[in-house]
Amino acid sequence: MNFDLTPLFRTSIGFDRMAQLLDQANRIDQTPSYPPYNIESIDENNYRITLALAGFSDQDLQITSEQNTLTVKGKKENDVEGKFIHRGIANRSFERRFQLADHVKVKAANMINGLLHIELEREIPEAMKPRTIAIGTEERTIEQKPKAVENKKDVA
Repeated sequence: MNFDLTPLFRTSIGFDRMAQLLDQANRIDQTPSYPPYNIESIDENNYRITLALAGFSDQDLQITSEQNTLTVKGKKENDVEGKFIHRGIANRSFERRFQLADHVKVKAANMINGLLHIELEREIPEAMKPRTIAIGTEERTIEQKPKAVENKKDVA
């Protein structure tokens, strides 16, 4: 089922990226489910992504942040030999991508007990923060205008 989002964007300016994200979310999700992960909101500007990576060490992982995409790659060498009766622990390579909002930066990444925790923070630049705009009146505007010099002799 497709939704027409045109009415939402009639009065919006500069939200092309948002429209693309909504369009992508509207499509059938074909992203692999491995490895499982959580996205947690710590507070208004801090987030944590946790990936369950049993059997991986920090040397097997690569984390990159480029533009608005966070990529986590895992490559595990299959050096375990033996005859398995059941092999339920995934030991395969993966690549997981996360779309980050503007001004979201990666602060840290820690591997604890098979869980990779990636700490994120939204840093809004001063120029992007909300500010109050003073509304002028005609009287204030007239008072603020420089007064014209009426007598040229007073200028010298």
